[in-house]
Amino acid sequence: MLTYDDLTQPEQELWDAFPEGRRVSLRTSASDASGHAAGTEHAPEHSVRAAVITALLLGANGERAGAVSALQLAGARITGTLDLSGAEVGHTLWLENCLLDEAVKLRGATTRTVRIRNCRVPGIDAGLARIEGALDLRSTIVEGGCLTLIHARVAGELALTDARISGPEEWAVFAGGLVMEGAVFAKRLITRGGVRIPGAHLPGGLFLQGARLENPGGTALAAGHVVASTIDCSQGFTAQGAVRLRGARIEDLLTFEGAHLNGVGTALVGTAMQVGDFDFRTAVPPAGAVDLRSAHATWCQDRERSWPEEVLLEGFTYDSIRSGDATSATGVTTGDDVANRLAWVRRNPGYAPQPYEQLAGRYRQIGHDGDARRVLLAKQRHRRRTLHPAGRLWGHLLDVTVGYGYRPWLAGVWLLALTLLGTLVFRSHSPSPVKPGEGAPFQPFVYTLDLLIPIGGLGHRTAWYWTDGISQWLAYVLIATGWMLTTAVVAGMTRTLNRN
Repeated sequence: MLTYDDLTQPEQELWDAFPEGRRVSLRTSASDASGHAAGTEHAPEHSVRAAVITALLLGANGERAGAVSALQLAGARITGTLDLSGAEVGHTLWLENCLLDEAVKLRGATTRTVRIRNCRVPGIDAGLARIEGALDLRSTIVEGGCLTLIHARVAGELALTDARISGPEEWAVFAGGLVMEGAVFAKRLITRGGVRIPGAHLPGGLFLQGARLENPGGTALAAGHVVASTIDCSQGFTAQGAVRLRGARIEDLLTFEGAHLNGVGTALVGTAMQVGDFDFRTAVPPAGAVDLRSAHATWCQDRERSWPEEVLLEGFTYDSIRSGDATSATGVTTGDDVANRLAWVRRNPGYAPQPYEQLAGRYRQIGHDGDARRVLLAKQRHRRRTLHPAGRLWGHLLDVTVGYGYRPWLAGVWLLALTLLGTLVFRSHSPSPVKPGEGAPFQPFVYTLDLLIPIGGLGHRTAWYWTDGISQWLAYVLIATGWMLTTAVVAGMTRTLNRN
């Protein structure tokens, strides 16, 4: 058991300051330009045993009336293991510009605010901890070990801004099941190893602006089934590894504006995620594929150059989508937007009708029926490439004649052309009357119209017959094409009137 006489001079100073919450600084050197501790002396007069800190936090030196006890220490080397596992700590712990020889252990502890700022520490294990305050690790270097927050609960914020964490293996941060009441601020965080937070609850949001997560060939950010208000991966955020958001629920904003996604194979996995605003205006196209299958975004914004060669879009739905390249500030779609969107849909490997139907539905919703028909025509043309030769041939015929029904004006052009052809051919050849001496004289133009119009009749088709085989076959062709083309025209007019 520690006694006052067993303490070194720095430890006695800390012991005396604790009941009043006074700050003890043993620091004799400046910080480097990045704010991290540099040149901290390791002489005995600057060392404090972790056992002394533990004893104070567990009540070895009682509180004084009119003061709030707290442990505040700066510029010290802390020897031994700071182990508070399972303890109930009723005091604030504040370490600044300190060098810790061994990892900090808070597993299962219940504590007040913990601040370990601008320090060097081999690892921090706060799994299952209950922190009734903030966990502040700003500018701290964690090297040789992980930051573990598995199933921890933090009432305040988690501050990792400007921190550097180098895990011994694949993961630098383990925080699966983390429950936050405040936000996670990790701006300019640098990790050597991935950040793993599956199932975390982050109602205050996760802010990773300018962060760099490095796990080449693996996963840089594993955030499957996370529930968050915001995930901000903008302002130069870099992921050397995949970003995985499978099944995540992000109520407000998910942004990759200005981000660099360098995952190999797959850069972003967002299958089945639910997002409010999805901003995918990355700085450059991701190095790997983007998987958005079965995801939903209320609002989506992107750039043409934001997408890689492969984008899995089957089942991806959105209420509104806007391109930063092809949309005006007022949100009005420009002519190039349809071409860009079709090129985007074609990045989906193979043929899938749903992305086309989703895009067409969006254009219909905003009243751009012509753009919707253009998208559906592109869908049919893409589908045609998957058919057998006979199906492809029939598809080409439908495309040329009526645009698969989405360009009914083509049918009108063909009707005019066939009317002109029939009039010229039938003018040079005279048919025989069915009843000689009866009826009106033969009129090539009227006869051609009578063949092309399938409904009603002008009285010419049944009043004349051909002995010339070529003219007879032309008449058959005009009857068959008349049915198809007239039907297409009627369908087009109906669609226009119904605004479908």
